[in-house]
Amino acid sequence: MSVASAFNLSNSIPCLLLAAGRGERMRPLTDTIPKPLLEVHGKSLLAWHLEGLAKVGIKQVVINHAWLGEQIEAAFGNGETFGLHIDYSREETALETAGGICKALSLLNANDYFLVINGDVFSPHFPINHLLKRILELRCQQQFLAHLILVPNPPQHPHGDFYLDEQIVRDAELAPKDIPKLTFSGIGIYHHILFKDLILGQSAKLAPLLRKAMADNRVSGENYRGSWHDVGSPERLAELNKSESL
Repeated sequence: MSVASAFNLSNSIPCLLLAAGRGERMRPLTDTIPKPLLEVHGKSLLAWHLEGLAKVGIKQVVINHAWLGEQIEAAFGNGETFGLHIDYSREETALETAGGICKALSLLNANDYFLVINGDVFSPHFPINHLLKRILELRCQQQFLAHLILVPNPPQHPHGDFYLDEQIVRDAELAPKDIPKLTFSGIGIYHHILFKDLILGQSAKLAPLLRKAMADNRVSGENYRGSWHDVGSPERLAELNKSESL
């Protein structure tokens, strides 16, 4: 992919950062601050994401929020300080992942594919530009409704979510015994058609939509082995902040 085509693609692909969760497992830290504003090495989780997106030339970002969402808007405003344009998809109560994506679609205004990243994961070296290249491949193949970034199972999630059958993602419950299971990282590419049957404003989980698409061989994926952390507990957050390497 040429520099010019990469620039044009990054400008046209929107990204949704999911930040609407209550963060129950992070209490009491999240009683007064939304989970994605918790800091790792002096910067909030969302700030790490925004910097990474800006670095590869992505311009349009939507952040959904519910719990203490006004703090997120106050922290980042319209995104100008990052060289981004940020819109906010406000949810009175969190709509689960798929419901939140459905509500944000009008702001994302995606022609086909868009990026989605969980606001509470920490993967500062993840190659977002690789996802942009993957979108070009998805457009050529015209088969897949989603592309998932999977990671080796962390200690807190030893049984995984899915497995890879070459580039096709399948449900871990269907995995042969000798096939390694992997965990969904919370980073993915989605086609807006995946959410066409959802009702705007209603809560909906992402996993059933993915499993339905998997049954039709319409979800691809890959195993990312770089640094990735699910910041799911105060203890894990503290460990990250003690670590000298990111």
